[in-house]
Amino acid sequence: MTWLNRNSLDFPPLEKALREPNGLLAAGGDLSADRLINAYRHGCFPWFQEGQPILWWSPDPRTVLFPEELHVSRSLGKMLRQSRYRVTFDEDFASVIKACAAPRSYA
Repeated sequence: MTWLNRNSLDFPPLEKALREPNGLLAAGGDLSADRLINAYRHGCFPWFQEGQPILWWSPDPRTVLFPEELHVSRSLGKMLRQSRYRVTFDEDFASVIKACAAPRSYA
């Protein structure tokens, strides 16, 4: 497994991800917006326990949603039309990452 350098945003090739545990690719680095964007663009993501090293994963198979192939069930379509939720993408990455990292009152 590769240890990431804080001064480089590079990740190892996804083919180097471990089979067991499935998809463990690298450890270390940081959670800067630039590193996260680079990770997501290359098919990996962070998943780790607080107080532990940052672990970067790319499991096989990965979940990939293709909008043109996505089937929206009748009940999901009805819920979406009620405007209770809003689906967006590429709008405010930095704020999303900060909100995901922030402590929650129910945790």
